[in-house]
Amino acid sequence: MPQLESRRIQVVQSPIIPVVGELIQNTPGTISLGQGVVYYPPPSQAIDRIQQFWQNPDHHRYQAVQGIPELVAAIGAKLNAENGIVVENDGETPSEIVVTSGSNMGFVNAVLAITDPGDEVILQTPYYFNHEMAIRMANAVPVLVPTDDQYQLQLAAIRAAITPRTRAIVTISPNNPTGAVYPAADLRAVNQLCRDYGIYHIHDEAYEYFTYDGVMPFSPGSIPGSGGYTISLFSLSKAYGFASWRIGYMVLPAHLMAAVMKIQDTIAICPAVISQYAALGALEAGIQYCQHHLQMLAQVRQLCLEEFATLQDLCTIPPATGAFYFLLKVHTSMHPFQLVKQLIQDYQVAVIPGMTFGLEEGCYLRVAYGALQQDTVAEGIGRLVQGLRAIVGSGEVQW
Repeated sequence: MPQLESRRIQVVQSPIIPVVGELIQNTPGTISLGQGVVYYPPPSQAIDRIQQFWQNPDHHRYQAVQGIPELVAAIGAKLNAENGIVVENDGETPSEIVVTSGSNMGFVNAVLAITDPGDEVILQTPYYFNHEMAIRMANAVPVLVPTDDQYQLQLAAIRAAITPRTRAIVTISPNNPTGAVYPAADLRAVNQLCRDYGIYHIHDEAYEYFTYDGVMPFSPGSIPGSGGYTISLFSLSKAYGFASWRIGYMVLPAHLMAAVMKIQDTIAICPAVISQYAALGALEAGIQYCQHHLQMLAQVRQLCLEEFATLQDLCTIPPATGAFYFLLKVHTSMHPFQLVKQLIQDYQVAVIPGMTFGLEEGCYLRVAYGALQQDTVAEGIGRLVQGLRAIVGSGEVQW
């Protein structure tokens, strides 16, 4: 029997979460500060809305590829009220909403719709690993542009990376894996670059509600006249505790709609309809549901900051005013995955190594604090600090 494997897939990195998950399973009692999910469940309104799904037997049939009309309308109202994004089917730059099976599917839709093999998509490093993986699966080329030492955009470097094969620039704010929030002025500048060069601006806003210290996120899709080249990605996974329900949505230029409908119809036909009804309920609960839980996350974040302050001689920890991540640069020559393995095996705490986010030089660790109750996070951060002190502090510190 043939044992051939696509060369296209061979160059795609393996997802790191299952690899670390296996290490955790082999070390009972490990506290995971790895996966980026929230500790709270969906709102009750989401569960209540599922009853509406059961009431109509036709709901068990395929529904509209774009999403059920009620949810598309609710998303449009939310975008207008909260993001300043006006979705219009006419005018100079018409746009559309598509409900997706999570924002990852929205990104895959976008990349397949705008690239041919060999085309380039600019990512900021550190990048979100599923974005880089999707670009490679499409036989496109990820072009990596480093952020600065505070994980902020470097506009001159982004401009210099644009070539005749560039099809899009990707930004994520609030950011995974760094927790950085990009200033509105910088996102406007990227969006203007895309307008000037005739390319797309793909902006991921999955963590839109998760900001701290008075920092506010900005939606490039709200810029007047940007609807013809801006693709905005959103998710219910984080804000509404919806990770397994797989509901996100995208706002895209209307001229890409036919292509995206082909892609989504082939991959999923339509997002799970029962999840779409739950999403209706989640949007009814609204931003207030997330903000209530955000107060607890803010307290956990402050706890992390206080613990990390004791590691200043061993780690560089840039400000993280968004999402629920810190990306530590550890002053060691140790390989990051080896450090992760030792932290799990000897100190029963798990984090994610930075090389999976495109950081090939240096030792970086992503710490996620959103998935656990405050006392458990406190214990996990305590183990991490103790482990780094013992493992890294006992050796020669590499700056």
